[in-house]
Amino acid sequence: MIEDAQLNAWFCNQVLPLEGALTRFLQRNWRASEDVMELRQDVYERALNGARSGLPVHTKAYVFMIARNHLINSAVRAKIVSFDLVADLENVEAVTDTFAAERLIDARDQLRRAHAGMNALPARCREVVRLRKVEGLSTREAAERLGVGTHTIERQLTLGMRALVDFMLGGTGKVRRENQLRREKVTEQ
Repeated sequence: MIEDAQLNAWFCNQVLPLEGALTRFLQRNWRASEDVMELRQDVYERALNGARSGLPVHTKAYVFMIARNHLINSAVRAKIVSFDLVADLENVEAVTDTFAAERLIDARDQLRRAHAGMNALPARCREVVRLRKVEGLSTREAAERLGVGTHTIERQLTLGMRALVDFMLGGTGKVRRENQLRREKVTEQ
């Protein structure tokens, strides 16, 4: 079983940098573009759950295999659900979701926590994360809007997302640059 700190570090260092490529892969292979963000989150969840028993040697191949399998399963489920829905239309009764209130409260708590994490980011990181993740701008569009290079956007996004993930997982949410991470590893040893 992998420790949470090691799992978080693996996710931040090896999985999050694949986000752009993963998003493009999902957009190319899924018919409804509005589902791409949800599909990507599902892939992240499956990758984290699978890596709990052991970190994969080839992270990129692992993540894209999960994405491929999830797309296949989702497509199969979509066909089955639509068939079942049409077949049972006359038997449908209003079903109340007994956990709807609990899920709504959990979702609001997570949203508040994400908002607090965003506000804790430095101004540049916060703006880059907002433009890329909330508004959905491409790296180039965000760079043009902020008047900086695409490398700056990519770096600030990586730093901001790592800090935000750390905050959401109960950490401090502080942006830590590479030299800080190296110093922390040296002091741990």
